[in-house]
Amino acid sequence: MNLEQIIPWGRSKKEYMEMFNLSKEDILNKRILGVGDGPSSFNTEVDYDGGKVVSVDPLYAYSKKEIMQRIDEVAPVVMEEVKAHAESFVWKNIPDVESLEHMRIEAMMEFLMDYEEGLEEGRYINASLPKLPFDDNSFDLALSSHLLFLYSDHLDVQFHKDAIDEMLRVANEVRIFPLVTLTNERSPHLDEVTAYLKAKGYTTEIAKTGYEFQKGADEMLRVIKAVV
Repeated sequence: MNLEQIIPWGRSKKEYMEMFNLSKEDILNKRILGVGDGPSSFNTEVDYDGGKVVSVDPLYAYSKKEIMQRIDEVAPVVMEEVKAHAESFVWKNIPDVESLEHMRIEAMMEFLMDYEEGLEEGRYINASLPKLPFDDNSFDLALSSHLLFLYSDHLDVQFHKDAIDEMLRVANEVRIFPLVTLTNERSPHLDEVTAYLKAKGYTTEIAKTGYEFQKGADEMLRVIKAVV
């Protein structure tokens, strides 16, 4: 994937905790994999707290300078789109457009300040689904934010099955948010994917979350490989 194809957009640890119903105990005690984290500050903040997170994203093939330049190019365009369609969002967790811009820029700047050190420590790894460079059961929990189901028009149902199988290979539990598409409709892949997972013996649950920004995006899929 070329950098010109990537739209970097970072979310904070607070948002991750709300999107995935994460507890403080999860953050401090579980080995967490973030899939498609991009320039979020989740990894940065959890590392600061003493937790263990590894993030994978094709964005991490690029240098700090290159990512910063891409953020400078993209952020104003994205914010103009948000302002033009403000009525399409739920201003609950995030009160207004100005707060959103501040949160996103702050999260991405925190990520950039940590990025080079995180690369050296192996916390940021250039990789992407449906293949991950980890041994079986390397993590307690794998999180996928704003990738699976959201891009159902671009990623077919087989990709979703392969991607979730791969996350369950490396982690005991998977949580995916949101379950709607870019047009705020429930993903057409969701029923087939959950049936597939249940047939393989996994426990699945669709859970309400404390987060909603995109309209209708207030649920996550939780998949458990085994009783833990």
